[in-house]
Amino acid sequence: MAGGIGAILGFVGAKVFLVNSAFILIPWGIAGVAIGYAMAKSVREAGSYGDYFGFVLAFVFMLAGYSGKDPVVSKIWFFAILGFVGAMFGVVTALIGYGLRVLVQRRT
Repeated sequence: MAGGIGAILGFVGAKVFLVNSAFILIPWGIAGVAIGYAMAKSVREAGSYGDYFGFVLAFVFMLAGYSGKDPVVSKIWFFAILGFVGAMFGVVTALIGYGLRVLVQRRT
């Protein structure tokens, strides 16, 4: 589910909404926090969901936004590297969301 959300947001960010704008990071960050808050039942799950979300989001964003002259196959390795960077940020945002969930549950 987290990977699917990442794929949709990656494509939308490359083709539809806030194209060529750094402001696209705001809804992506909110989505990562929401994934950690709503889906994760442990720190391990939050990290795993965030990893899938961030990698797929960054990879699909790069793939969908590519408009170069070289074949896209020649750029896959670069997109994968950027996907790993996206995965790191996905983990961070999902852990923030999980942390918020734990804080809210403690207060109730």
